[in-house]
Amino acid sequence: MPAVVVIGGQWGDEGKGRVVDYHARSCSVIARYSAGTNAGHTIVNQLGKFGLQLVPAGIFYGDKTCVIGNGVVIHPGTLIDEIAMLEERGVDTSRLVISDRSHVVMPWHPLLDGYEERLRASGAIGTTGTGTGPAFVDKARRSGIRMVDLITPELFRERLSAQLDYYNHIFERLYEAPPLDAGEIFAEYSELGARLRPWVADTADVVQRAHERGDRILLEGAQGALLDLDAGTYPFVTSSVPGSVAGGASIGIGLGPTAIERVVGVYKAYQTRVGNGPMPTELFDEDAERLRNHGAERGAGEYGTTTGRPRRCGWFDGVLGRYTSRLNGVTSVALTRLDTLSGFERVKVCVAYELDDGRVSTLPASLKTTERLKPIYEELPGWKRDVSNVRSLRALPAEARQFVRRIEQILDAPVDMISVGPERDQAIVTRDVFGSAV
Repeated sequence: MPAVVVIGGQWGDEGKGRVVDYHARSCSVIARYSAGTNAGHTIVNQLGKFGLQLVPAGIFYGDKTCVIGNGVVIHPGTLIDEIAMLEERGVDTSRLVISDRSHVVMPWHPLLDGYEERLRASGAIGTTGTGTGPAFVDKARRSGIRMVDLITPELFRERLSAQLDYYNHIFERLYEAPPLDAGEIFAEYSELGARLRPWVADTADVVQRAHERGDRILLEGAQGALLDLDAGTYPFVTSSVPGSVAGGASIGIGLGPTAIERVVGVYKAYQTRVGNGPMPTELFDEDAERLRNHGAERGAGEYGTTTGRPRRCGWFDGVLGRYTSRLNGVTSVALTRLDTLSGFERVKVCVAYELDDGRVSTLPASLKTTERLKPIYEELPGWKRDVSNVRSLRALPAEARQFVRRIEQILDAPVDMISVGPERDQAIVTRDVFGSAV
């Protein structure tokens, strides 16, 4: 059975978690392939509301295998706390598997994250401060500590000594900061490694065997395509390798690219972003506050799952949407937060940019150029009626159906799922992620 990738088509926070959670019911394996604790999913189900940072969103189904792949960097303490939280709330984590090849976020990584952001001053990227970026830097320069090292004391001691000598020199000489203590770190992280050992395995083998059996596999992306290290709004992007696009899924989980047949792009019905960087359709008026705070009383306001920071809000950017749809080979779309647009007299979609005296339909690579972009909007009629209780396309207001059709045209892919609220069942679904009618 071919695998399916779920990716975010914007800057993250599109609602991928609830899409994965919904479709996981029809899959055997749900695997996360990239990023770290700098990304999060919010899930609302019969057990309540959950904020996940590392564990795949399929964990709420006790008969599913949930995989944290080799493309993820793991903060051991955060993962242990997340597992404990799930178990305390009645969620079975016995089928969770962690890659022995995944890299570990060490104590020096969050420190570096903070020091480097302060040095950037006005050019700060706006990182989450979790140390995820520096952990990926160590991975790329072939000096990182992996889970297989962490759970093997003699390997861990050797790797720790080499790394800490290097970073203590940096802390003392460059940042005039006190050195870290190797003994304290070894004791703390050895204990964390011992606690995680039961979940650690060769996850590539787990997923490959599942594929050979014909099991349905759902590959869960983190963040969004516009934060991809190569394809995103550089340098205001993530450091994840593999990146936040569908092409990285096979690398980050250990499956060949021919195993992936479908790509589900998750797009919010408007645009949001956390952190710095270009956002051509960003709003600074009452409409922005209305988008940000709609549904906040139900826990669905626009505030980051991981950071708690208010998200920047704007109208749907069709230029960027078309770009990421093509980039990822999106075969179907999950459109989220349609209910947020209820009550607007008119809704807008950006269809091109004005640049100086011309018109462009792609995002320029240069940040200096993006600063001069002015969105060109197409206005569509809004709808007054609350749609949070709607469960079929026919029952949506005509204006809402018109909006959905316009998004399909722009993204050149069918909208097979529309979320109309944060709860698991607040969705209109016409096909599952494997293309079967429902």
